[in-house]
Amino acid sequence: MLAIEEKNLTPQQIVAELDKYIVGQKSAKRSVSIALRNRWRRLNAEEEIREEIIPNNILLIGPTGVGKTEIARRLARLAHAPFMKVEASKFTEVGYVGRDVESMIRDLTDVAINMVKQEMQDRVKEKAAEKAEERILDILIPPVKKSGVGFNSSSNSDDFDPQKASDSELNERTRERFREKLRNGELEDREIEIEVKSSKGSPMMQVFGPQGMEEMGINLQDMLGNMGKGGKKTKRKLPISEAREILTEEEAEKLIDHEAAVQEALERVQKQGIVFIDEIDKIAESSSSSGGKGGPDVSRQGVQRDLLPIVEGSAVNTKHGIVKTDHILFIGSGAFHVSKPSDMIPELQGRFPIRVELNSLTEDDFVDILSKPKNALTKQYIAMLASEGVEIEFSDEAIREIARIAAEVNSSVENIGARRLHTIMSSLFDELLFAVPDDINSGKITIDKDYVDKQLSGIVKDKDLSHYIL
Repeated sequence: MLAIEEKNLTPQQIVAELDKYIVGQKSAKRSVSIALRNRWRRLNAEEEIREEIIPNNILLIGPTGVGKTEIARRLARLAHAPFMKVEASKFTEVGYVGRDVESMIRDLTDVAINMVKQEMQDRVKEKAAEKAEERILDILIPPVKKSGVGFNSSSNSDDFDPQKASDSELNERTRERFREKLRNGELEDREIEIEVKSSKGSPMMQVFGPQGMEEMGINLQDMLGNMGKGGKKTKRKLPISEAREILTEEEAEKLIDHEAAVQEALERVQKQGIVFIDEIDKIAESSSSSGGKGGPDVSRQGVQRDLLPIVEGSAVNTKHGIVKTDHILFIGSGAFHVSKPSDMIPELQGRFPIRVELNSLTEDDFVDILSKPKNALTKQYIAMLASEGVEIEFSDEAIREIARIAAEVNSSVENIGARRLHTIMSSLFDELLFAVPDDINSGKITIDKDYVDKQLSGIVKDKDLSHYIL
């Protein structure tokens, strides 16, 4: 079994990594960095107390678009941990039609298995590539049975006499020539016919109903999937460049130990898994807010009660085996505009001891978001247009103006945080993206304050229009 590799990052190093992608929200970064480091501390604590140390789950409170989901997602990437984002409002309590809360652990397990299998395939990629090369050669130059006399591929070509050579020697020599051509990239565009697994399998089936029915749906799907195994393969003609990728993937799949992958994934879920429960405020509304009406509000407290044992620590049955949730880190998230954290049932409140309030984003934050992170929107647009041969440059005044407009529209229409920047940048570049490459196919363009005003001023002034566009 593979050893679990928890990145040995200190809390301050974790915050520094998060700073590369997320602006501000120091309190939230500090809390999640401590939570992640505590997992490493638990795994390295004395064995007799290790199982007693439970994670301190976190509740992130703040408006939409301030970075709650991004913090959790980046944290999981730093830890190389299985990560699953779910929306609390999609779950229903036992007895209602819908998904039961245990499905989040089943989904997390599937994510972990895919992650571990991919890592295993990466380790055997070189060997798989060699086997794929042999399969391509078998298609190009089918092998023949060797005669009694062996062939030495390293022998001097001057010593080779085609008249005296056997069929197997000629075949082997031809294969070696083609192997060299393959490795030199001379045959990349040549088409060959290969057998590939048909993508047309049994349709996805999801059974909604009382608890247990969904798991039964998964089992039915597996049964139908297994009936089709043996498996349908179709012949396709592909360039060698594409065929090599498909064959390498197939060979890597054969080389890995699937049983070991499942066991490693189960262990990784239990020790490193992170579940991000978004919109947890939607199931925390007090009964008075629903006015005693029927409908979806009825099951909200029931979802909280069903969620409680999962967060506290229980054993969840998945199709791959039992998963214990005692040491999975749960991060709850919600705007809590209508409800308050105190509207959650007391037991569930106690299972999210760390509460962090995230700040609304200001104009200065928007300036930083547009310029500092590695994945800043400005850098994304620069990269996209560079692929067309057009060089884009943003002036400081332009970035400041975009930030000002974002802050203004958020305050006057609806505060959607940093997501506002996506809509504004889309409107800003709409004309330019349409003109490239037909009207503009090269050159340097500077996005300055005047250009921003020209593209966006009319929309911002027209409040009715900004409701639909921004």
